[in-house]
Amino acid sequence: MANSKRDLFQKRRLRVRNKLRKLANGRPRLSIHRSNKNISVQLIDDVNGVTLASASTLEKDLGVVGQNNVEAATKVGAAIAERAKAKGVEECYFDRGGFLFHGKVKALADAAREGGLKF
Repeated sequence: MANSKRDLFQKRRLRVRNKLRKLANGRPRLSIHRSNKNISVQLIDDVNGVTLASASTLEKDLGVVGQNNVEAATKVGAAIAERAKAKGVEECYFDRGGFLFHGKVKALADAAREGGLKF
């Protein structure tokens, strides 16, 4: 029985999220979403069910509207780190979803680490 790409992606996303949830210790989750045209990231407090901060390539002030490349991911990572520090968040855990930790996802994570987030 063949699974569709979407089904396999959903299984991988849930597997990653459930493993990370066991190690959360009350820290917020840095969740990433990547499409063909944009990349976005949210800092989510799962205990209260609230989004603390977010950043995306759809925001005009980042200057990367409609781009989905490593440079855009780096700018989004730096922006989320800055916004998280403004909210008083310094530690979180990185939820890559179903995406491989490579390329744009890795660039975003590295920029967030350089910005001061610890994960």
